[in-house]
Amino acid sequence: MWVLLPKKGTIMNPGIGESQHKVIWQRRVGMLKMHDNEVETDASLVGRLLTTQFPQWAQLPVIPVASAGTDNALYRLGDDMVVRLPRIDWAVDNVHKEYYWLPRLAPLLPLAIPVPLAKGSPGAGYPWHWSVYEWLAGENATMDGIADPHQAAINLARFITALQQIDTTKASPAIGSNSRGRPLASRDERTHQAIARLHGMIDTDAATAVWEAALQAPERKLSSVWFHGDLLPGNLLFEGDRLSAVIDFGGMGVGDPTCDLMIAWSLFSGQSRNLFRQELDIDDATWARGRGHALSQAVVFIPYYLHTNPTGVNNARHQLREAIADFRTSG
Repeated sequence: MWVLLPKKGTIMNPGIGESQHKVIWQRRVGMLKMHDNEVETDASLVGRLLTTQFPQWAQLPVIPVASAGTDNALYRLGDDMVVRLPRIDWAVDNVHKEYYWLPRLAPLLPLAIPVPLAKGSPGAGYPWHWSVYEWLAGENATMDGIADPHQAAINLARFITALQQIDTTKASPAIGSNSRGRPLASRDERTHQAIARLHGMIDTDAATAVWEAALQAPERKLSSVWFHGDLLPGNLLFEGDRLSAVIDFGGMGVGDPTCDLMIAWSLFSGQSRNLFRQELDIDDATWARGRGHALSQAVVFIPYYLHTNPTGVNNARHQLREAIADFRTSG
């Protein structure tokens, strides 16, 4: 998620509490980590990396970007660029994957995606590769803030369709227990563990019912295709009334794209959700498994980031409520 917080002294979001504002401010000035083993970064580090590796940009201002994104620390570089440094070891390989694939995918997609400009090397005390991208203008999506959710649902569904139609030659299949492109059953143990950790915070019986129904739905029989892997509101940008860009492709891969249906319960509702499903021509089994992905992502996210990522946790809680309510209505 690439979004600047209000400057100190301005009125913040009245919909969240004082403690959450404190966490947001700590996040903005780099005082709070999201992961126990997160690598610390700051604007000074970015400046040193630029000086030694990309001196043509070393004199540009570097400003931390407050973000609910969990994999990368972001720094605005001048007016037109952003520096992304992995926070955590599991995000490191994504630097190379995005640098190679995004320029190849971009011409084939109907919405803008990030444009990598440079890939940096370890240095100045920072242990991993990192990247410089063009800055994409726009605001992050919220369900209440979309002027035309129906058109947004249709446009996003068309983006997903276009992504799935791109040739997968040379692309690696989804691997690893954390990949959302693998069969839903691969997430069973960690999802049940996460639901148990949320006992007393959510309706665990309802959450379990949604999950078990998703597991019982027949698996996809078609060949593997491209998926984004983290298609959530924080990774969508709007300019005015228009959905303009999809960002953060660190989780992309080739496999079962049902995970990309998560957005149906995190951003859309009612008619916009129906339009999203109709545009994608989703059958009941695939829809149930997509709802399972939405539930799994939410219940795993909430306990892990409960005290460090209030924006992400609020989004996950909403997504969980929508998935449960939709299951109770439609089964």
